[in-house]
Amino acid sequence: MSERYGAADGLVRVYPASTATDAAASGPTPALVWAHGGGFVAGDLDMPEADWVARSLAERGLTVVSVDYRLAGDGCRYPAPSDDVLAAWRWTLAHADELGVDPARTAVGGASAGANLVAGAVLRLLEVEERPTQEDASRNQKAPRWRFRDGAGAPPQPADTLPAGVFLAYPTLLAVQPAPDAALRALLDANPAADRFDPASVRAMYEGYLGGPVDDAPLPVVPGRAAASDLAGFPPVLMINGEADELRVSGELFAATLAEAGVALELHVEPGTEHGHLNRPGEPAASDSIERVVRWIGGLETPTASAPRPADGRQTTQTTLRITEGITP
Repeated sequence: MSERYGAADGLVRVYPASTATDAAASGPTPALVWAHGGGFVAGDLDMPEADWVARSLAERGLTVVSVDYRLAGDGCRYPAPSDDVLAAWRWTLAHADELGVDPARTAVGGASAGANLVAGAVLRLLEVEERPTQEDASRNQKAPRWRFRDGAGAPPQPADTLPAGVFLAYPTLLAVQPAPDAALRALLDANPAADRFDPASVRAMYEGYLGGPVDDAPLPVVPGRAAASDLAGFPPVLMINGEADELRVSGELFAATLAEAGVALELHVEPGTEHGHLNRPGEPAASDSIERVVRWIGGLETPTASAPRPADGRQTTQTTLRITEGITP
């Protein structure tokens, strides 16, 4: 079992890659900076979606940096959790040699609300204009936007390195999302326990994260509103959605925009799943998803960090793959 330890003043827990794997034995390993889910207000590093996922990937040769980001509530709201994800990303790169990881094969990923945080953090790395409201500007003047867990400032770097890839597990990316199509509606009607993300609940979740109305929310809070031009330069994406999951609507809309922008994309629907299957290790789909992640990270190419955006805002050498079946050779 992989060793684990706290680091970065308690912001992360690191799961070193198993030395029994060929990748770990031959030199620097691939890595994943990972954010659990929990609706922005719940979750911790010991839940299966954090700990089991990290251990499973570490056993397969990936070093995992699991982020203990601040939870919304009690005065904590955006951008604090997003800041923590960015701080963990930068800490990982700064300690790559110590961790034995290859920065060129280091990705970021998250589940559910954690996937939102990760997608939003990458948009911030891409310097997407956040279009803050007057209230946002007032909030941000009261406290530093960049803060390590111990309070020390961590100002943004002038030339941030982008992740090699972005893994989004059943992401929530819109505060107000369209109704599911007839096929998804039928799945939800057939399984009422899975039908738990009604519009009012989702909107309330985002209002709690932002600390106010979401109508003028910064784009990194609702990445699903991104246009193709906003996603120019976005790293390759692996997205795995639940089958009977209303949040799949926001993920698929974001995936369509990624494809329009020419971003390399693998889009999977894990058969027979509800939302949050990585938090249920006993389900075969959880292990199937782990295998997808290992394959995907193994196939990532070196990213073009801080590369200028193409003049037309699009990338031209990418492909899109949609798979709705189980693991295949």
